Amino acid sequence: MSTDTTASVSTHILDTSAGRPAAGVAVALAARPGREAAWQPLGGSATDADGRCRDLPALPEGTTQVRLDFAVEAYFDTSARKQAEAEQDAPANRDGGAGVFFPEVTVTFAVVPGEHYHVPLLLNPFGYSVYRGS
Repeated sequence: MSTDTTASVSTHILDTSAGRPAAGVAVALAARPGREAAWQPLGGSATDADGRCRDLPALPEGTTQVRLDFAVEAYFDTSARKQAEAEQDAPANRDGGAGVFFPEVTVTFAVVPGEHYHVPLLLNPFGYSVYRGS
């Protein structure tokens, strides 16, 4: 929950190649008080069975920029890749078995105090999309 002096962040991941939430993806959170400031790692979480991180750390007062780092390669190397290999023309079999094209996804965005920011990640082995949700 945010206060008048801080912003808050939540996220979830949907695996569009499988049509379901992406469980077990590590998500790291960092913040900084301005574009010239150094990033301050705040910790992280992992997505639950619904693809949601329900326990991301609170943002420090004065935060103006936030970074979410999603470690997606391990996710595709386990659950999604096993399913894909069973399908004809599976993503894991394309490009000589290169697997996931984007091994990690970093999303940086600006925040203002008192606002909540929900940032969903729509993910597949060869692309992703993010947006400000509600």
